Amino acid sequence: MDKKVKNISNIKNLLVVDDDQRIRELLKEYLIKEGFIISTADCSENAREKMKYVNYDLIILDIMMPGDDGLKFTTEIRLKSQTPIILLTAKSEIDSKIEGLETGADDYITKPFSPKELVLRINSILKRSNKNKIFNPEVCFGNYTLNIETRDFTKSGKRIYLTEKELNLLILLAEGAGKPISREDLAGVDEPGRAIDVGINRLRKKIEDDPTMPLWLQTVRGKGYILRPN
Repeated sequence: MDKKVKNISNIKNLLVVDDDQRIRELLKEYLIKEGFIISTADCSENAREKMKYVNYDLIILDIMMPGDDGLKFTTEIRLKSQTPIILLTAKSEIDSKIEGLETGADDYITKPFSPKELVLRINSILKRSNKNKIFNPEVCFGNYTLNIETRDFTKSGKRIYLTEKELNLLILLAEGAGKPISREDLAGVDEPGRAIDVGINRLRKKIEDDPTMPLWLQTVRGKGYILRPN
């Protein structure tokens, strides 16, 4: 994991939606270096599918896309979620900027833009969002309890030893408990996907009675891994 991230529970999971591959890759590379976990989608349809399995902390959404454009997708998201949204707009799309804010977007940024400015806006929105978020730091499964804030992991009240990487991985799974998370999203900032498989196997050996038939830390074919809470 990224060495400059002190507490894995503070890492934010962002979704970048843009049909321009160059912009997606540029933003992903830059935002990963800033300590975020990044998923990408090239259209609203693919973004919608990813949002079924991950509760993103913020969405960066291009207005002009094939299929459902960013404005229509923002309206759809707002019907069931208050996930913060930053719209990417072209200079000529003044009316779209206003309409975007009216449909529920939190902010917009005009192309071309400075990645540093985008990060400042992301952090500002997340700071406001976190003040209004109710957070239960404890996730329980079986006789195990994981406190995400204190990073304490216990079984029937007795502390269980995990390496730092194992604990980081378990926390990421716990933050999305009950939903499958892809290997790519679990890889976070710089871990290769295959390292996640190794980490999962090690966690199962420490948590599961039978690691070959896991009850808590399961594989969802084609989706990734899931931690099933009590």
